[in-house]
Amino acid sequence: MLRQCATMPYIEHEGARLFWTEKGTGQPILLIMGLSFTHEMWHRTLPALTRYRAILFDNRGMGRSSVPPGPYSIRQMARDADAVLTAADADSAHVIGASMGGMIAQELALLSPQRVRSLTLACTSYSGLFARWPDLRCAPRWTLWSKPTPEQREQSWRKLLYSDTTPAMRIEEDIRVRCACTCDRKGFFNQLAGILMWNSYWRLPRIGAPTLVIHGDQDRLVPPQNGKTVAKRIPGAKFQLIPNAGHILMTDQPETCCAALTWFLSEQTSFSAKGSGVCG
Repeated sequence: MLRQCATMPYIEHEGARLFWTEKGTGQPILLIMGLSFTHEMWHRTLPALTRYRAILFDNRGMGRSSVPPGPYSIRQMARDADAVLTAADADSAHVIGASMGGMIAQELALLSPQRVRSLTLACTSYSGLFARWPDLRCAPRWTLWSKPTPEQREQSWRKLLYSDTTPAMRIEEDIRVRCACTCDRKGFFNQLAGILMWNSYWRLPRIGAPTLVIHGDQDRLVPPQNGKTVAKRIPGAKFQLIPNAGHILMTDQPETCCAALTWFLSEQTSFSAKGSGVCG
């Protein structure tokens, strides 16, 4: 059941209070963020989407959304995304998902194909049981969750998430953004459980939406073989490997990523306009 809260922009859906917002006008684009990240982490992507109506939200368990009991499933979070589209009065949208958000986007395309005009999947995989595993030598120690400050926690992830060539000032900007957001420990593990329990490998050939898969060539958390496998399994999907980019590829290589994104979206919106006889 979907219920609009009296104080916008929240909706209540399947036991969660979900925060959502929107920016701009034009064809709708739904942006779905990854594990533990909030909608604010689209700050480098939004400047490339000024021609569109960008719909953003916080997944259950994180940010301004509530933390209901878990574990959460990827399918449940896909239903949340669908509910956000309903709240935004959007029949369908171009869907962009990053990391866990890419998994949610795949599930949305499988669960409600009529909702998805096109699919952009970034730094993601078809399962928590990756085709190629993370480089755990770069992972932080879990004891860092008990550190007293959010900055220490976020700093501990930088080696795993970013390319070695990324300017430090960009990484520090991301860390400031994340430190200003609510990151709930229970929400983190509830989301992580959903990743580990989910798999789309055998269902991917059923996705009919035009699809672009982009991946950083230096992604240590979700190595690029995972994205290549996703692209191979989705009929007609395009794959682009981003040089000198890690998992947070929009920070590592913002110009290259935005160029790929705007090119793909312009292709889809132009096709849509020709088919409907109206301008995008």
